[in-house]
Formats: sequence, structure tokens, C-alpha cells
Amino acid sequence: MTLGFVKDLTIDGTAVSFKVQLTTPACPVKEQLEAECQVRVAALDGVESVIVEMTSQVRQRDTKQDDLIPNVKHCIAIASGKGGVGKSTCSVNLAIALAQSGAKVGLMDADVYGPSIPLMMGAQDEKPYTLGNKIIPIQRFGIHMMSLGFLLEEGQAVLWRGPMVASTVRQLLADVEWGDLDYLLVDLPPGTGDAPMSLAQLAPLTGVVIVTTPHHVAANIAGKSVQLFRRLNSPIMGVIENMAGFVCPNCNTVTQIFSGTTGEELSQHLKVPYLGSVPLDPTVSDAGDRGIPSIIARPERPQAAAFKEIAGKLAQQASIAAMTRKDLIKPGDASERPRFEPAV
Repeated sequence: MTLGFVKDLTIDGTAVSFKVQLTTPACPVKEQLEAECQVRVAALDGVESVIVEMTSQVRQRDTKQDDLIPNVKHCIAIASGKGGVGKSTCSVNLAIALAQSGAKVGLMDADVYGPSIPLMMGAQDEKPYTLGNKIIPIQRFGIHMMSLGFLLEEGQAVLWRGPMVASTVRQLLADVEWGDLDYLLVDLPPGTGDAPMSLAQLAPLTGVVIVTTPHHVAANIAGKSVQLFRRLNSPIMGVIENMAGFVCPNCNTVTQIFSGTTGEELSQHLKVPYLGSVPLDPTVSDAGDRGIPSIIARPERPQAAAFKEIAGKLAQQASIAAMTRKDLIKPGDASERPRFEPAV
């Protein structure tokens, strides 16, 4: 009770009931905490029955007057050093995993040159509409989402220089009616270009998640991406390893297809949390191509369990940031941001 998690405690003779309010509905130890509460309270003298209700309330971050997304409690960027590591796949499935836990989730596609979220969410033919001066997000699978892909004609290429990219990122944040969200996941383009820098400078990021694969090249370039965000004072929330061991669907034997630097090794080298690994599974890419994310299309496969576990750890890191406050960087705090110098 000292931490404020226990609410509405009621004692009626030998019966005890109370609520435990967690900081996220995706808490990875929710069932364990519930069982522990039952056991501990039932062991007290005079207690014959215990009712524990698990609830949650995601903590609101500090906001400022010029905040572009004041009703979003956590803005989390999903980044990678290089393309082809499955960053968009992770963004989509993690967003759905968080929504399935009961959280209110948004998904913003900031990859202005190669927006893939509309296709992967089966919404490539959708067109958003405006209400007043705001764009209303497209909804799929319980997710509020927006992408430049919804605004372009099929096959249309984006030929923009830096200032246009920065302006688009700002519009996707400020001009979209995101509503009250617990988490807004932002799928960034690969690399360390204009879009990642603009997001880090414009959005009140809770932090950044780095997606990598078990390749030395992927790990090396992911390290450069981490350097960029650290120079911009954006906290690194952890590393996700995608395309890890292949799980045989017949015998469940795990085979390591790639032999490079693992996500866990990379996280240890960078001194950041390791959020987990997603196994190499052909159903993941097949589901994305069909517009039904794999966590929904094949919930019985190991990849679905991996995404749910990683989503819980991601929510846990967001809660830690909200509790400590010291890692939250707010736009406009120039005194807290070092002068950026291009990495060499």
C-alpha cells in the first residue's frame, strides 16, 4: 500500500477484498502478482476468504504547452540501423499485443519513403477523412493508425528532401486526432536520417526500441542508430532480436539459421535492456503480406507468444520511465539537449 498499488481495501469479518492497480495492463507478472496477493493475505490470522481484482492505469507523462500529442501517455519509437530486419513487422505485432492486453494503442508509420503499415494491416485501400482541422486515424484490429501511405496514390514515390520529411513527421503527430492513448508506437525508417532525428526532436519520446537480427552487420549498424538517439537525449528502452532460431513445426527443434551477433549480446554491449527475441517463422511474413498480422493470423505459433512477452517487457520499461521521470525528455527543453554533431 506504500506504493499506492492497493486500492479499495474492504474487510468484512473474515473476508478481505481489494484492487491492485498496475501501471500497465500489459504487466508481464500480472498473474504472478495476483497469486502472490492471494497467498499472502490468506495466510493472515482471521482471514478466510480473499478477493483480488487486478486493474491498471497507465501513468501520464509530464506534458508542456507546446506538446504535439498531449493525450498520449507514452510515445515509443521502433528503430533499426538497417532495412530488412523486420522493424515494421515488430511494430505492428507489438501494437496489437499491447491492445490485446487492454491498452489503448496507436501506430504511426513515419517511414515516409517506404510506408508499409497500410499493407501489413490490410488497410491499403483505406483513405482517412478530416473532422475540423484534424485527420481521423484508420482503425484496424483495435489500433488507431496513420501513415503517409494512406494519402498517396498507389505506386506513387516520395521524392522529398530533409525539410519536407521533417514537416511530414510533425504533421503526422500534430494534425492527427490520436485521442487518448496509452501507447503510440512509431515505426521509423531504417538508418539515422531526417525522420529519426525529426521525431526525436519533435516528439516527447518515452524511449526508443532497437530491432536487430543475428548478423554482425545488423548489430554494427544498430549500434550507430543507438549513438544517434543518445546524442539526441532519447532513452534507449531495449533491443529486440528478430529472425532468431527457427522452430520446426513438426518436432519443435530450434535451429539457429544465422550465426552473427545476437540481440542479447548486442544489448549487453550497448548496456541497455534485452526485451527478447522473435523466432524465424515463415508464417510471420506470409501473414503480413496478407494484411493480417501474425499474432492474429497464427496465435498458436511461438512467434505470437514472443511478441506478447516482448510487449509486456516494453510496457514495463515505459512504466519504469514514468515512475522515475528522470528519463523523460520533453520537446522544447533545449537546456537538456546537447548540441547535435553528425556521427562520423
